[in-house]
Amino acid sequence: MSNDLVLEDYPDDTLLNVSIEQIVPNPKQPRKYFPEKSLQELAQSIRVQGVLQPLIVRRHPSLKNCFELVAGERRWRALQQLELFQVPVVLRKIKDEELLEISLLENIQREDLTIIEEAHSYQELLQVHGYTQEELAKRIGKDRSTISNLIRLLQLPSELKNDLERGRITTGHARAILALPNIDFQLEMRQSILRNSWTVRETEKNVRQTLKTLSIKPENEDLKKEKYLNNDEKNSIEDVHLQNMEEKLRHKLGTRVQIRFLGGKGHIKIDYFSLEEFEKIYDLLVPS
Repeated sequence: MSNDLVLEDYPDDTLLNVSIEQIVPNPKQPRKYFPEKSLQELAQSIRVQGVLQPLIVRRHPSLKNCFELVAGERRWRALQQLELFQVPVVLRKIKDEELLEISLLENIQREDLTIIEEAHSYQELLQVHGYTQEELAKRIGKDRSTISNLIRLLQLPSELKNDLERGRITTGHARAILALPNIDFQLEMRQSILRNSWTVRETEKNVRQTLKTLSIKPENEDLKKEKYLNNDEKNSIEDVHLQNMEEKLRHKLGTRVQIRFLGGKGHIKIDYFSLEEFEKIYDLLVPS
């Protein structure tokens, strides 16, 4: 690409071949963790098949004749391991306030983000743009409760968030642990999960037992000063279990599901948005 090129002259969605050295990573990239083995495998695939999908870039806001990466950082990192002089990019006109949202959507659609990276991105979008959770859910095509539940995971201590990032525990484990009243109890439960390889159901059972134990009024006068759980905290483990079941049903049916439970009875609401989708859900629930 010529150094005299005026990038503003190009229309939106222009396909270009540019030097990889002209591409600068996106500081608002939601994804932080890129396994080296995965990058090596992608680099080998590109070496054999070439770059099948161009990177998405915008004109860099401050560096002359440079591009800022909008989407495709995993490919960009893999390309750096190869001796390529130029790479294909699609140049788009994207405003600063749109950068995070577009990067987040690209990663979500590819399922490239860890749970914690996704939660941080939602939280930042809510703070930067002032969206409500309902507004954000509509913009990115997610259920509001999914966004709310993910953001709650950011309350976990760093050790547990790291476990989620690395896949040592699941979101079901994490939500159960969040019902415990403080970090000490949460980290103690973490050790038990990792040591005993508890399932989510076993974790919920042990969290319930812990909450039950904590709610017993001690006879020792010195212990009366300890903080006890209120009714909302005692009942939160039941809510966690319902949320886990909702998520499993959403994943299986591919649509929004709501479970309501009160006093031993309730209802399940399953949404569909076309006759074709209804028939797909029916076939899953009532296999022939």
